[in-house]
Amino acid sequence: MRRYDLITPEGTRDYLYEECALKRIVENRTRQIFKSMGYTRVITPGLEFFDVFNLNSRYFPQEQLCKLTDNKGRLTVMRPDSTMPIARVAATRLRDARLPLRLYYTQPVYRFAPSLKGRSTEVNQTGIELIGSAARMADVEVISAALSVLTSVGKDIPAHTAVQCSLELGDIRIFRELMHRLNATPAQKEELRSLIEAKNYPALNDALDRLGDHRITRALRRLPTLFGGEEVFERAAEEFQDARIQSVLDELRTLYHTVKNLCPETDVIVDLGLVNRTDYYTGLVIKGYLEGYGEEVISGGRYDKLMSEFGYDVPAVGMAVNVDAVANVIGRKHTPHPVPADVLVYAAPGCEAEAVRQAEALRAQGLCVEYALDTEDAAACAKSRGIAKVILIDGNEVKEVAVNV
Repeated sequence: MRRYDLITPEGTRDYLYEECALKRIVENRTRQIFKSMGYTRVITPGLEFFDVFNLNSRYFPQEQLCKLTDNKGRLTVMRPDSTMPIARVAATRLRDARLPLRLYYTQPVYRFAPSLKGRSTEVNQTGIELIGSAARMADVEVISAALSVLTSVGKDIPAHTAVQCSLELGDIRIFRELMHRLNATPAQKEELRSLIEAKNYPALNDALDRLGDHRITRALRRLPTLFGGEEVFERAAEEFQDARIQSVLDELRTLYHTVKNLCPETDVIVDLGLVNRTDYYTGLVIKGYLEGYGEEVISGGRYDKLMSEFGYDVPAVGMAVNVDAVANVIGRKHTPHPVPADVLVYAAPGCEAEAVRQAEALRAQGLCVEYALDTEDAAACAKSRGIAKVILIDGNEVKEVAVNV
């Protein structure tokens, strides 16, 4: 008995008409930004071997991966992330290419969310990877691309409706330094990371109570509260009083000022509690937000150790845009309407070949041409669909008719 032939799996959906147009707007806008910055497109397979994501560091929990087996019994997964496959490409086919590599992608990723939590299993993403540079300018370049995406959202909306945006900056090294000094099991550390990321203060306090009251646990209690403007750096310096952490704070503070100068109208927030589960990040972490969407629409950061797991030890930084989320924001401000064809061609029986020749000649001029399929009243059909011109072909006679739409 068929039970699932008329529905889609949980976490997936069909996109129709205006939704497709909105996604195309986002993809076109981001592609223009990335290409203007010197990035070249790559496409990786939707299906990858499990080993690509089963590295020593195990960046993705097993339960999040969509697993399959091929006809030889080998374990494969639907791509849960684009950065790691691109790292594989850079370490193999592009290994001899001149650095830095500037690559961009537009493709879906597939990842099961715990109990779904209202999140999609299939997410359309576009993003960039800047591989081969540890320079601060590389971080600034990726952040500037993220700012360009955030601030350009309204440009494709009539009247340039303002869309408020914000950018969060953090550095994973602070959390990792504290974790390195904490006497706890890997499972306990992952629990703490998850609670800090969610800013779940009651549960975090309970978890830390079980690990004792000392300088590290007190610092971890404060970590998710350290967010805001420039004052965060002074608060953090007082809280941690540690030379290594202070060095990270100084770097982040310099970057913060640079970003504020780049885009003064954008709300730039420092959040030392940015501790993403995708923990191949080794330093800078960024998240971008748009008014009208409750979660980040941009995420990224620096991942200087990931490439070495593919045998190519070079630094890298990148960011990804959630195309579906940005399209959702645009859709709340503007619903694009389908553009009608320029010409409707009607062919009397026996004149179909001539109709195709006429239509192809018009398409060669850049026009959109449709055929009248089911009615001889082509003018009425064109009027109902907003098409301003009809070409009638009957025997040797070809007649143009203007339609008042």
